[in-house]
Amino acid sequence: MLRPRTRAAIAATRETGAHVLLVTGRMFRSVLPYARAADIVDPVVCYQGAVVAEPETGRFLLHEPIPLELAREAIEQVVPAGFHLNCYVNDELYVAEVTPEARSYADFQGLPIHPVGDLLTWLHEPPTKLVAVGDPEALDGFAVEVKRHFDGRLFIAKSLPYFLEFASPRVTKGTGLAFVAAHLGFGPEETVAFGDGENDVELLEWAGYGVAVANAHERVLELADHVCPSVDEEGVAAVLEAWVALHSRA
Repeated sequence: MLRPRTRAAIAATRETGAHVLLVTGRMFRSVLPYARAADIVDPVVCYQGAVVAEPETGRFLLHEPIPLELAREAIEQVVPAGFHLNCYVNDELYVAEVTPEARSYADFQGLPIHPVGDLLTWLHEPPTKLVAVGDPEALDGFAVEVKRHFDGRLFIAKSLPYFLEFASPRVTKGTGLAFVAAHLGFGPEETVAFGDGENDVELLEWAGYGVAVANAHERVLELADHVCPSVDEEGVAAVLEAWVALHSRA
């Protein structure tokens, strides 16, 4: 959960009239506790940009799932490769069976798990996203293979070392933030974006000013205009505090 310093920095930033937005690969139900803890009422971007939802009402303003046939094709790639696979439909987590990987993932985010047997047989509607879970090095090699196989037909990127994410080719965190920006009325030139994972590349590309945390993916570090301290040192809070101080003097 958010630490007191980070909550205070978010509150101080919002008091200036700025929007503080959550942009994440997580499910809506997983990010909701963080939005509530920070008193964030603006739409949240989740599922790598496939969903934009209102924290207060739960209403989806945007939902761009993976086309069903593409999702089935991805399942046919992931399962024979030996990786555990998470499937997300209607903001619920579905798996073939409850494996240690499924348990670890669900416990990490406090999620219920729905085992359904063979996912390829079970899946009859477009999923919001798919996630392959496994050894980081093995996933790195697999990522090269599936990116070559799909050749841009799916968004594919790591969120954490042991999670390889699959989403609609039409979405990224950048497209999700662009949707919210149009909804709220601001542009890239007014935006500071923070990122650490490979799935944050498009987010920092869209924003006028990009900030990477110290332990970020190498591509995020290359794109960033600034590198802040690590998560453990609450680097995001430090940048927000500096931003508030700067604007207080303006």
